[in-house]
Amino acid sequence: MHTRALIIGTGFSGLGMGIALQRRGVEFLILEKADDIGGTWRDNTYPGCACDIPSHMYSFSFEPKADWTHMWSYQPEIFEYMQGVTNKYGLRRYIRFGSHVDRAYWDDTEMRWHVFTTDGREFVAQFLISGIGGLHIPLIPDFEGIDEYQGRLFHSAQWDHSVDLTGKRVAVIGTGASAIQIVPAIIEDVAALHLYQRTPAWVMPRPNNPIPPWLRTVFSYVPGTRWAMRAAIYWAHEVVGFAMTKQPRLLKIGELLGKWNIRRWVKDPELRRKLTPSYRAGCKRILNSNTYYRAVADPKTEVITDGIARFTRTGIVAGDGTERDVDVVVCATGFHVTDAFSYLDIKGRAGEDLVDRWNREGISALRGITVTGMPNLFFLLGPNTALGHNSVVFMIESQIRYVAQAIAAVDRMGAQALEPTKAAQDAYNEKLQRELAGTVWNTGGCRSWYLDEHGVNRTLWSGMTWQYWLATRRFDPSEYHFLGFADSDRDTRLTQHVALTPVVGHQG
Repeated sequence: MHTRALIIGTGFSGLGMGIALQRRGVEFLILEKADDIGGTWRDNTYPGCACDIPSHMYSFSFEPKADWTHMWSYQPEIFEYMQGVTNKYGLRRYIRFGSHVDRAYWDDTEMRWHVFTTDGREFVAQFLISGIGGLHIPLIPDFEGIDEYQGRLFHSAQWDHSVDLTGKRVAVIGTGASAIQIVPAIIEDVAALHLYQRTPAWVMPRPNNPIPPWLRTVFSYVPGTRWAMRAAIYWAHEVVGFAMTKQPRLLKIGELLGKWNIRRWVKDPELRRKLTPSYRAGCKRILNSNTYYRAVADPKTEVITDGIARFTRTGIVAGDGTERDVDVVVCATGFHVTDAFSYLDIKGRAGEDLVDRWNREGISALRGITVTGMPNLFFLLGPNTALGHNSVVFMIESQIRYVAQAIAAVDRMGAQALEPTKAAQDAYNEKLQRELAGTVWNTGGCRSWYLDEHGVNRTLWSGMTWQYWLATRRFDPSEYHFLGFADSDRDTRLTQHVALTPVVGHQG
């Protein structure tokens, strides 16, 4: 099947890109491995699942929702929002469900991508846009004996709703963003909860009461109020971002609040010690909950910090040799992030394997979107474009606009393809890594999933989100090679400093 642009994934990235191309009259298809849209917000249905960015910011700027029921919305409402956006823009007719992409290659002669799904179908496209993000491949550590365990075991992103936890002995492995939502949601039902903690998280207090109906009415009918709320949320988070990226010492203020939150709910000095991080707040993602420490302090909960030595048929043996029998194991152990793209087989110009290159040199791209040697390949939420402080939907919208401008630049030039110059990509990433060196993520004294196996931050943007917005606001053709002109003589006449009028799309 042939199309102009091929998008992979139907999360916020894929849906937003589809809407942008639809508006510009660019033919496209979207490939989705599952049987419905939603990405992360389709897959994660665990008890208590919610967003840690306020809803008025964690949504498309061009498609606001006035009647969010909570400041930090729960998964069902976010999923419903995405369904509504999909239906409003008629995107389902462009989506091919049950299409799990496993490989793609660029044909230098045809100037086209050939994309293959696991069921053997082939799609041919001029432009290939990855909207898969980094939180879609669950990570379950290879614990010794895990295959021998006879109880129920599943990842938080693959929650088994057929399992009734009432009266069960439950082990939760991990104390990150998913676990702090799961633990309070299940503590009332379980008979015992064993919480395996490798590193404590900074958890700040956060009440999440329903938004009053009168305020939702104001957002619906009073002009400018939704915008004002979104702007207030945005700049409040940017203040935190300034501390994380420019002045990590300011995060000590947050640490005082986090320690107060522990003292508020946890009276046992030894348990407080276990729950108090030894690294700078923000080095790992700062979490928010008014219920987590209360659940951890519950007599039914045991916090285990000795690590996991091995599984047995009936339970888990900790690092100190203590064996605890459990009926259910929940792995809240995160995702393959820095190695997520290694699960795709992508070959670019001259057959170069992208994964092999990234394994050798580290994951990198120009502005996190395009990669030298990979013509017409675009990543949304690609390398170094995730955030530790604000809404990734804002970043996605910036990238969508940039990709739309790049496609328009190819058309205006009369070319078939573009790819970033190596010089531009290298200069961009050298500057980015210099800036990351002083951030809390690199200096805060922890080891997080933001870093690759070499300790290099390949995940997060190095500055404020408004800086990324500026960096992607106008497509710069001088950073690119253009390929495949109809008139071959033009290749020799073309310079990298051709002036193009940017095509500005919707802004985040």
